[in-house]
Amino acid sequence: MDLMQLAWTGLAVFGALGLVAGVALALAAVRCKVEVDPRIAAVKEALMGANCGGCSYPGCEAYAEAVVTKGDVPPDLCRPGGPSVAAAVARLTGKAMGGAEPVIAFRRCVKDEGKVVRRMDYSGVPTCLAANQVLGGPEACRFACLGFGDCVASCPFGAMRLEGGLVRIDAEKCTGCGNCVRVCPKSILEFVPRNARVMVSCSSKDKGPEVKAVCEAGCISCGLCVKKCPAQAVRLENGRIMVDHKACVAFGPSCGLACAGFCPRAIMRPVGGEIPTALPPVREQSAPAERSE
Repeated sequence: MDLMQLAWTGLAVFGALGLVAGVALALAAVRCKVEVDPRIAAVKEALMGANCGGCSYPGCEAYAEAVVTKGDVPPDLCRPGGPSVAAAVARLTGKAMGGAEPVIAFRRCVKDEGKVVRRMDYSGVPTCLAANQVLGGPEACRFACLGFGDCVASCPFGAMRLEGGLVRIDAEKCTGCGNCVRVCPKSILEFVPRNARVMVSCSSKDKGPEVKAVCEAGCISCGLCVKKCPAQAVRLENGRIMVDHKACVAFGPSCGLACAGFCPRAIMRPVGGEIPTALPPVREQSAPAERSE
């Protein structure tokens, strides 16, 4: 067999093998074809496309697939999209609207008002995560905002900025996606409902004397807000004052925001409002007089 015949024979063999392999692949593709629900693409198109993770899924595509294929996934988890996107997803999936409550991020720290000083100089990687690894950060209060802006960098909606070493939140732009809450190493950012009435602007878990030693405005966990709340919506939990916003809102304004009015440090505050001044000042309780027999 000469060289030319060998070449043609090789081409024929490899051509036949390629044809057989192509037919096999085509048959396998038809046989193993996975039908993709067209609603997934439609839902993804209806979402905001921010891939913020506020729905607890890794991205918009993952949420779109879950809400279409899983019956227990509600259609209103896209916080940036709000009611209009939720209604569109509900229409596309045939699901009923849930009761997801609109929330915004809230900063539990007023280190500027409290005149918190730095206990050391930090010159490492300029991120909150890195600074927190060095003895809890440079602030004298170990619960204070570190001010390097990890949360600002994580916000896809431009709702956060740094000002005076403290993060500021634009409530109008905040969608409640939760990126900032997840990246804050100090856990000073929390979700609060948009209709929240009061909140503690301090995240410290220290006792009163320790707080007073480092901050002029921090919560001293005196418990007056807990005692004075007629709705029983305020509690001390793991050293930190917490508010049951649902109970607070349900009770309504008839309480006169007693929790904020009786706070001796003025750190329990109306959300987006002024501290009430019409309530009586806090009075120290005197010890009961001894009875003479």
